[in-house]
Amino acid sequence: MINNKKGVTLIELLVVIAILGILAAVAIPQFAEYRNTAYCAQITSDAAHAFQAMEAYYADHLAYGSLADTNFSPTTGITVLVTNNNPLVVQASDDNSRCPLSTYTLDQSSGRGTWG
Repeated sequence: MINNKKGVTLIELLVVIAILGILAAVAIPQFAEYRNTAYCAQITSDAAHAFQAMEAYYADHLAYGSLADTNFSPTTGITVLVTNNNPLVVQASDDNSRCPLSTYTLDQSSGRGTWG
């Protein structure tokens, strides 16, 4: 008689669960890092869009207005402020402190954005 038993042994099941646990231990912190990077990228994007909206308003009216004049609306949870009109300076920050880099500033005089 041939003894043909099919199935998974307890040892095999424990090995698979251990491997999944190791993968989860590596993936979850990395996922949190990717999520923080995405929040910071959204802050950078909102600042750039606000800056472009202000420049477009200037092109139409030959004067800088407020962000409300440009009909710009930032992403929920992100604050965008125009701190100076001459030269134009736009600052964006996360209301919920999800981005570890704090505040992003776009400065017309330097021509670049900085975290600070």
